[in-house]
Amino acid sequence: MPGKLRRAVVHDVKAMHAFIQEHARAQQMLPRALNELYEHVRDFFLYEEDGALKGLCALHVLWEDLAEVRSLAVRADVRRQGVGRALLRRCLREARQLGVRRVFALTYQPQFFLRMGFREVEKGELPQKIWGDCVRCPKFPQCDEVAVIKEVL
Repeated sequence: MPGKLRRAVVHDVKAMHAFIQEHARAQQMLPRALNELYEHVRDFFLYEEDGALKGLCALHVLWEDLAEVRSLAVRADVRRQGVGRALLRRCLREARQLGVRRVFALTYQPQFFLRMGFREVEKGELPQKIWGDCVRCPKFPQCDEVAVIKEVL
């Protein structure tokens, strides 16, 4: 991995939004509103090569013992080079530093998370997510994402 992994800053948000929308159009993730990205910019880590955004991932704390990995995406030209793993590991490290015991994701790529030590769970085991975010999603209640979770502490 010749690039660098760093925290996002406000200046990055428009590029992050375009990146996420591109992956959402490809049905690889759900879209995110621009204002939501500004509100949650502190949650994001970015991977860059030569100043170009190549990957991103967010860790969003939902409760005292639960956080969510959100918006994990990697450009096709750097996939299978460890970028996704590095971004996810950075979020897991952040969760441990914050004292969060469990980290989950809703994903279209469950095999990636299973290889990283997550296990599949029913969405009903995540009531903070379902009643906090999912009820506002246009796909609710017919969500086609898979829920995975990992103990990190």
